[in-house]
Amino acid sequence: MGHGVRPTAYRRPVASEKGLALVVEDERSIADLIRLYLERDGFDVRVEGDGRAGLAAARAAHPAVIVLDVRLPELDGMQMCRALRDDGDWTPVLFVTARDDEIDRVHGLELGADDYVTKPFSPRELVARVGAILRRSGRDEDADSVLRTGVVRLDPGQRRVWVGVAEVELTTTEFDLLAHLMRRPGRVFERDELLSQVWGYESAVGSRTVDVHVAQLRGKLGADSPIRTVRGVGYSVRKGT
Repeated sequence: MGHGVRPTAYRRPVASEKGLALVVEDERSIADLIRLYLERDGFDVRVEGDGRAGLAAARAAHPAVIVLDVRLPELDGMQMCRALRDDGDWTPVLFVTARDDEIDRVHGLELGADDYVTKPFSPRELVARVGAILRRSGRDEDADSVLRTGVVRLDPGQRRVWVGVAEVELTTTEFDLLAHLMRRPGRVFERDELLSQVWGYESAVGSRTVDVHVAQLRGKLGADSPIRTVRGVGYSVRKGT
């Protein structure tokens, strides 16, 4: 990949419709394309050309979403995402990667990424994915009361989850997946259903994406996880309080 991309001057519009999108990408042509389409969609955009500068920008500017290339100079995208999550920063992250290896995609999701696109990609698809992540993170579901299953408690309005008295930090996607399952205890969801209803799109690689997020949720909820696997079908949350 090309190196030496100069950061785009940070030009804050008078009234950005959707907040700041931080793009960390070292290929100038790709960075400019992403910036163009995100700005057209109403975002204020800041571009950084390496992972170390991107991490500093994320910590200082508090973006609404981060579009993050995996292969970056100084600090790669995986390392940058891990550093943010270790900081307790759960800003939605969309990985952009040229790698076709499923292991890399899975690893990115395991680090706390919310979604990914693989190069070459449609910039319209990327913007749609960003929009889907932010719609999920902004949903307050104010008509819903607090959801409980066993010792797991989920507050849709505050977007917080507890196991017993201990609060659990979840990514945007992990939270929405758990909430979707907990709103319909006992109902078995196929993986394609969850992709459509939680992620907001259908994907040929979707079943693995769902599996990874379920595994992440179970790991964070521990032995009290209410999520069960229905072999050959999908997932559900057990009934009962």
